[in-house]
Amino acid sequence: MTSEGIRAGELAPAVRVRADGAVDEASLAHVREQVGAVLGRPGLPPVSGEVRVTRAGTTQLARPWFAGAEIQVGDDLVVVHAREASALALADRLRDRLRSRTDRAARTR
Repeated sequence: MTSEGIRAGELAPAVRVRADGAVDEASLAHVREQVGAVLGRPGLPPVSGEVRVTRAGTTQLARPWFAGAEIQVGDDLVVVHAREASALALADRLRDRLRSRTDRAARTR
């Protein structure tokens, strides 16, 4: 998969975002948008992988939202985890961590 034919900010078809637990579609769409903003940037090597979003069923947790991503960026595997109190905060934290890790992986090429 190359980044040709993918507009900036668009999630590459080889990257799957899936939900586990009580994750609503609007929250999942926001995570997709943020992940797409990072991985759909021009100049990145080919990307593929998976992002998992989970919301704990118990309301007693301070940060019930969790995301884990395993993204292949060229020859490098980028692994990112984030835990937050809300879906919006989770998406933002995931975006920031993915951006820093993918930038590092792209620079080492």
